[in-house]
Amino acid sequence: MTNLTAPKPNTLLDIPKTGMPVTIITGFLGSGKTTLLNYILQNCQNLKVAVLVNEFGDINIDSQLLVSVDENMMELTNGCICCTINDGLLDAVYSVLERNDRIDYLIVETTGIADPLPIALTFLGKELRDLTRLDAILTLVDVETFTEDHFESDAALNQISYGDIILLNKTDLVSETKVNELEDVIRDVKAGARILRSQYGKVPLPLILDVGFSQPELFAFAKDSSHHHHHDEHHHHHHHSNHLANDGFMSVSFQSDRPFSVVKFQKFLEDLNENIFRAKGIIWFKESSLRHIFQLSGKRIELQTDQWQQKRSIQLVFIGRNLNAAQLQEQLTNCLI
Repeated sequence: MTNLTAPKPNTLLDIPKTGMPVTIITGFLGSGKTTLLNYILQNCQNLKVAVLVNEFGDINIDSQLLVSVDENMMELTNGCICCTINDGLLDAVYSVLERNDRIDYLIVETTGIADPLPIALTFLGKELRDLTRLDAILTLVDVETFTEDHFESDAALNQISYGDIILLNKTDLVSETKVNELEDVIRDVKAGARILRSQYGKVPLPLILDVGFSQPELFAFAKDSSHHHHHDEHHHHHHHSNHLANDGFMSVSFQSDRPFSVVKFQKFLEDLNENIFRAKGIIWFKESSLRHIFQLSGKRIELQTDQWQQKRSIQLVFIGRNLNAAQLQEQLTNCLI
């Protein structure tokens, strides 16, 4: 595939002086949001991009690009920065806006089970609407694993419903017929969205950055609710969290200072609960001297290896719907040696 790098900023973006343009990247669990972020950071050339993420762990930054890292911010030699949303979205945005150096563009990555509407309303609300400009909501879809069943989740449905750009990702893993069928389903949910296709999140950046989308219904919603949203923000986000819980989503973490048996863990994966949509983490196997980076997305499993840089341990997180946390912990404990 052609390396689709972005041209220099003066040909890519016409940056307005009145507000920093913002793109929200959303999409269901395992759709490829972090892969797309990495691609943007590696190909933005002279464009100074700030990326707000929930955790640094997934962002694959070449150590040669790294200038410095503190608790909440990572600086790169190409002028881009990454900032975590640990202390809340508003605080993270202000930490970018208050910097002395020039930042041209802001990208916010949501979690895989997030409804993008509250995040969009934050940028349309009283605190940020004069400082930033919401450019587009970009929704990634894993064409191999995404089905209409995902719409049983309000969050997954809203990710499509509010998406200005729908990026059908991982098209190399399925037939063109399946991609076409999924595109028809998505057009039924969101007529008028720009639908693009990609592999590994590679897409010409001018097609997704500074595209100038605006959704009248979003702005109307923001205008009607701005007073309530401004004065009752904590309640708003608390309600949103309950909403996700009502969808049945939950995460289960597992840690151990003892290694897994390869055979036992393979058996665990064979019997894996189908309600687990996503899993990731670090695994220590008794049979190996290497560190194993584990990724599970739908039915697809990846294991990559590198050298241990710190004390060996197991750290895993599983995300799914209506999981039995105690049972999952017990199953994983049974894999230990």
